Amino acid sequence: MGQPSFEASNAIIYLTYGAFIVMGVTIAWRLKDKSKVNFVSANRTQTAFPLALNFIASALGSGILFSYPELATIAGVQGMIIYSLASALPMLLFGWLGPIIRRKCPEGFVLTEWTRQRYGTVTMLYLSFMTLVTLFLYMISELSAVGQVVNLLTGLDGLPVIIVQVAITTIYTSMGGFRISFMTDVVQGSMVVGLIIIASISIGVKVDVKPELVRDSPLLEPSLLGWQLIYILPVAVFTNDFFLAQFWLRTFSSKTDKDLWIGVSIATAALTVIITLIGSTGLIATWSGLWPGDPPQLGSVAFFTLLEALPAWVVGIVLVMVVSLSTAAFDSFQTAMVSTASNDLFRNKLNVWVIRGLVLLVIIPVVVLALKAPSILQIYLISDLVSAATIPILCLGLMDSFYWWRGFEVVVGGLGGLFTVFIFGTIYYGNAQEGAELLIIQKGLYADDWGTFGAFVAAPVGSVIWGFGALGVRLAFQYVMAKRQGRRFDALDRPEPEAPVAPVAPVGDEVSQEDSVGPKAPGKFF
Repeated sequence: MGQPSFEASNAIIYLTYGAFIVMGVTIAWRLKDKSKVNFVSANRTQTAFPLALNFIASALGSGILFSYPELATIAGVQGMIIYSLASALPMLLFGWLGPIIRRKCPEGFVLTEWTRQRYGTVTMLYLSFMTLVTLFLYMISELSAVGQVVNLLTGLDGLPVIIVQVAITTIYTSMGGFRISFMTDVVQGSMVVGLIIIASISIGVKVDVKPELVRDSPLLEPSLLGWQLIYILPVAVFTNDFFLAQFWLRTFSSKTDKDLWIGVSIATAALTVIITLIGSTGLIATWSGLWPGDPPQLGSVAFFTLLEALPAWVVGIVLVMVVSLSTAAFDSFQTAMVSTASNDLFRNKLNVWVIRGLVLLVIIPVVVLALKAPSILQIYLISDLVSAATIPILCLGLMDSFYWWRGFEVVVGGLGGLFTVFIFGTIYYGNAQEGAELLIIQKGLYADDWGTFGAFVAAPVGSVIWGFGALGVRLAFQYVMAKRQGRRFDALDRPEPEAPVAPVAPVGDEVSQEDSVGPKAPGKFF
């Protein structure tokens, strides 16, 4: 590989980090409004194009250089296209559901606030726990990935890079909170798009694809795994994006619904192209004879074996791209975790400096675990399975016709969905140990059986079954209690309509009649 020298590698990495901290600190210093509210959110302030760049930067991370090429080497063109679409299309969900949730919860800025208003505090804390755990896992995986990428590209130890990245993102996000993350993501998102274009052209010019390897390759043929992924990946990615608070922060920050739709549409198109290009490197590495190599290498390093055919300056560009991707993703996770914890656990009553302290406290275990992290893809899959069991029954409450749906059903259904995965695994594998291991996807996404597929079927289907079972238990209990107390059974009564009140809009913006909402009292768990 045209690997940059030790001195050049250090210069590229740390000058890029230096540029980001100067940019972040400068923007934070110039912010006129440093109130607590604007530290954790930026509701109705952003237009379409900055939103698009933010969704792009927040959706990517250095781990994509491992996962997408690896899938292409295993499931071929079929798997790569499915993964690309499954990763990009969920952005449109925020354009569709964002306006609905914002009308129902105009003062919120994360999904858990709507959950509190719709289902009550207990359900909100349940979802908040799942959200914070997901963000924590993603932070670990991102630091683990950037350390591994730097080591593969340059031969340098990844630990100093991890520490420097954590330090600079913590400094500028502590100074400015979510607004800083948003503004830096605009720059980082623009850089990533430009650098990917340059890298793609370089690969097209320098790498020699061999027609005979393409002709004889099984990667052009459909496979069992490819067909399974048509279901697994959309369910996993679509539901898991609900747990990622950085997307909801950006959704609520859109100035208008039109800005949101334009922003997510641009982001979806751009992400589809970017992810497809990155995934294609796995195919190109195979068809050029550079992968698996001698001795054979894992599919997760297919992208890096491809770089062996490229000059050092291209590797330097990829290195800048990696630092930009990882920094943008990590500061988004940091601000999303702080905003979620501030809103859900402390009701935004903490002093700004205490909130900033939370940023520092969470970093220590993240760094420690990142150095010992298992498979990055396995971390994602565990989170995906939890979201597949939780989100479908949570979203039933968005429909007005489900006014009788309560938090009790959501919590029981979510936990029941995971228990259903255990039951399925125990029956499928014939023992409880492997059934329990299925909950953490021990065999991985690429297992040569139906275990993983069955887990992602059992989680949402089981959650719905358990949810409606919980509904029956709750209604039966409330009916018996009503009869014993001599009062009317009213558990299925439709709630009274609420008087409309317009949400606060930015100066110069008009609030349409369709955006008017009623004041929301905390919802009912039971």
